[in-house]
Amino acid sequence: MPLLDPTDTRPVHFVGIAGAGMSGLADLLSRRGAVVQGTDANPGGAPDLVARGIRVSAHDARLVEGARAVVYSSAVPASHPELVAARALGLPVIRRAEALGEAVRGGTLVAIAGTHGKTTTTVMTTEALAAAGLAPTGIAGGRVGAWGSNLHVGDNTLFVVEADEYDRSFLALTPTVAVVLNVEADHLDIYDDLADITHTFSQFLQPARAVVLCEDDAGAAALPQDATREVVRYALDVPGSHAVAHARLIARDIVAVDGGSRAIVSFDGRETGELVLRVPGLHNVRNALAALAAGLMVGARLADMLPGLARFTGVERRFQRLGEHAGILVVDDYAHHPTEVNATIAAARAAYPERRLVVAFQPHLFSRTRDFATEFGEALAQADVVALCDIYPARELPLPGVTSAVIAQAMHARGRPPVWEGPQSSCADALATIVEAGDLVLTVGAGDITRVGPQLLTSLAART
Repeated sequence: MPLLDPTDTRPVHFVGIAGAGMSGLADLLSRRGAVVQGTDANPGGAPDLVARGIRVSAHDARLVEGARAVVYSSAVPASHPELVAARALGLPVIRRAEALGEAVRGGTLVAIAGTHGKTTTTVMTTEALAAAGLAPTGIAGGRVGAWGSNLHVGDNTLFVVEADEYDRSFLALTPTVAVVLNVEADHLDIYDDLADITHTFSQFLQPARAVVLCEDDAGAAALPQDATREVVRYALDVPGSHAVAHARLIARDIVAVDGGSRAIVSFDGRETGELVLRVPGLHNVRNALAALAAGLMVGARLADMLPGLARFTGVERRFQRLGEHAGILVVDDYAHHPTEVNATIAAARAAYPERRLVVAFQPHLFSRTRDFATEFGEALAQADVVALCDIYPARELPLPGVTSAVIAQAMHARGRPPVWEGPQSSCADALATIVEAGDLVLTVGAGDITRVGPQLLTSLAART
């Protein structure tokens, strides 16, 4: 186990250490006694690690010299100079997924998987278990303000981790409790089709002693099960839903209140308490049920977990309130799949029904834009006003004929064209001319759209 050998004082070197999935793992290894260092294209993007005394530098292949192992994410190409140098030196080169599997091996592992909602549910589960008197170590794919990082420090016997399906990474984990929130088509640059995705999620479930599935989601509900493990299916009792007939954990009498939700929860036919959430949307009620079900499978009492969910205030970039000026409220969200955009807009409508909804959306990846242009157009058409940014390429090279214009065309077909189109760098200035007092502005996407909200608030403040 090269990463956790306490007798080896050489550093573990992380390539892309500031990435959401990497920083929490780096922090965990550091706290477990390993010397950790790393590089990133944006070395200033990991202040939490720097505050912990972890060295973060710009990319430099020379820095792998003297390392005991090099850890990289699936987004880092095999041709990266640091990986090339590590292989030339004969160092272990380890994918982040395998490194995470090694770091949590030997403990009870709750692994949260799904096309959407993984980060929020990972944090909810960690908070629920902590409220119930357990000491979970949680590793999330987004920064949590209450944690001060991506890592919640507990003991080394109970782990809650976000299990990412991209590049089939979650197959490196051996979960005790496997949670699947939903299964939809995504990452079609990796998977052949939805059948391939579904098969891979089925593989993810195989080692688990217990399985938690969302009965409201057709993809998750259809995953095959066997009689050797306990299965908890959860669902919302809402008009038109028949999923509750097959669910053990149910939320009913759901109401939107104070920017969040309240619901009555029952398990195996017995009412067990009131769920109170400070984050909006039915999707978050489902996420909370998944957290409760996972906790039940590791021995926590449901009533003891509810206060932890009531205190949960969210994850950065997940319906995160950035501020309000001149009556204009600005919220930032990471949604980058049509289903997520739908859920975010629905949550905004439920939480702020009186406000005009202005959405600034930045598509993420050329391949995802190509595959879901129509669905993105349909989702965005539910907003009152849309500003559409150019595609954020992330790890991809451009594809012929694929630009944000294909989404604009889908919106035109719905009779709701965007009011503005252009580069992210000009979006805040454009929004400043569009917004009115009483508006809710949502900046949405997984790229650098996150800069737009603060820029808009600064612009609004400057003109008053």
